[in-house]
Amino acid sequence: MTDDRELEEIKRRRMMDLQSQAAASQDAQEREATQRRAAEKERHDAIKRFVTPEAYERLTNVRLVKPELVENVENQIIMLAQSGRLNRLIADAEVKSLLARLSEKRETKIERR
Repeated sequence: MTDDRELEEIKRRRMMDLQSQAAASQDAQEREATQRRAAEKERHDAIKRFVTPEAYERLTNVRLVKPELVENVENQIIMLAQSGRLNRLIADAEVKSLLARLSEKRETKIERR
């Protein structure tokens, strides 16, 4: 009889440990997601300061289709701003040309010998 009670107590403690670990893991994931959202918002706010509203809208639209391409363009804009070489707003046409230049695919030729 006491063995059953001891076994139940061990099971109960183990279950409580697992539940507390799961809760801690979920809290960590929520904190990480919150930090990620804050960093993204800060990045978008920075980009808004350096591009015209039309250019920002274009970046937002392209982000739906090619997020990695927009990230590359945004990185370039941020690097220009940080280096002090950006002294005006970037227009839609310039963003368009940046997107076109970065999205060009290199043609690979394979030769058989």
